[in-house]
Amino acid sequence: MPLELYAHPFSSYSQKALIALYENGTPFEWRPLGPEHPENGQTLATLWPMRRFPLLVDGERVVTEASIIIEYLQLNYPGPVRLLPDDPHAALEVRGMDRFFDNYVSTPQQRIVYDSLRPEAERDPRGVTDARAMLDTAYAWLDKVMAEREWATGDAFSLADCGAAPFLFYADWTHRIDASFANVIAYRKRLLTRPSFARAVEEARPYRPRFPLGAPDRD
Repeated sequence: MPLELYAHPFSSYSQKALIALYENGTPFEWRPLGPEHPENGQTLATLWPMRRFPLLVDGERVVTEASIIIEYLQLNYPGPVRLLPDDPHAALEVRGMDRFFDNYVSTPQQRIVYDSLRPEAERDPRGVTDARAMLDTAYAWLDKVMAEREWATGDAFSLADCGAAPFLFYADWTHRIDASFANVIAYRKRLLTRPSFARAVEEARPYRPRFPLGAPDRD
């Protein structure tokens, strides 16, 4: 039975899992989510009451959360690209950077986007200000880290880069990376040329008009 992925191509966390699948050419069947496929949304709710995605189904096993999906793939469907090092200390650094991109890039970026979807009376200007400040702090820290690195933890593309790619992609749309953070900008450009992420970006291109803040005419 083939792997099944419940996901949406415009979702950053879906793209995170897709990058891992594309990196190793892992076969899977799309279970696209959205109003065009209500049956997949109903199945997702049955499999995972939290209704969060991506979600991977492997026979009787249901795997939730993008980072866990990527680790599951490496354990059960390994390929030529090792997204988590065998050395436990190196793996710990990859997981640490993965959490950085999740918590300090994706989370504040999504907070800004979600706030824009609320009715005017329910918006949280202070929360948005704090989220933008968090992104600036994250960009500044990452700029120093990436000064002598090609990928998130060094020379090898990893789990951390799978998250960094879509998170920095949308973060720059939401809160522009300042030109002074040249290392972050260069890293984002490298991620965009990675074939696995470039594929995910192209698959999501038709959905750009749905970006609440207005997708910029670039990338």
